[in-house]
Amino acid sequence: MITYPLSTPTEIGIATIELSATNAVAVSRSPFTFSQQVHTYAGQMWSASITVPPLRKEYVEPWVAFLLSLKGQTGTFLLGDPNNVTPRGVATGTPLVKGADQTGETLEIDGATVSTAGWLKAGDYIQLGASASATLHKVLVDADSDASGNVTLEIWPGIRTAPADDATVTVNDCKGVFRLASNQQSWSINESSAYGFQFDAMEAI
Repeated sequence: MITYPLSTPTEIGIATIELSATNAVAVSRSPFTFSQQVHTYAGQMWSASITVPPLRKEYVEPWVAFLLSLKGQTGTFLLGDPNNVTPRGVATGTPLVKGADQTGETLEIDGATVSTAGWLKAGDYIQLGASASATLHKVLVDADSDASGNVTLEIWPGIRTAPADDATVTVNDCKGVFRLASNQQSWSINESSAYGFQFDAMEAI
């Protein structure tokens, strides 16, 4: 039985991945003075364009089965940045969400190693939730822990659903839940019997 979210095949990994960050911002401009009014809304979303390297049949079939198992935009899968599975920051301790009802672009955590400069650094990732509830967030500003092991993180995208107090904050091999951007999947087969394909995905919100 297929259970979502799926994990991407690991025997042959991703060749290239282009991650995009989209913000819901409306800009209106006067045709007379060119002055602008900017309206920022809550919408923030990851999207990705993924390329699998040319593969022979025996290696590509797990990828083909993975794509078909998603059944277009029905299913979901876990995806992260394969080049950033380990944070640049120290990130030691047992980080947990500090207090319930946290939403938006700031997250308070505790359980970090005390009094540590650069506990996480700008560009590191965190993951909140797991499996179907996993969300991927990027740290925007270097964050230090205080003498009690508390850390304040500025993150993108903002938290949509407040995690529970003492929920785990994942700092290694972070992933979010994505779905295909199209209901049609295709792959090519060349004269050397090598298969290749590319697909687009968006964060499942």
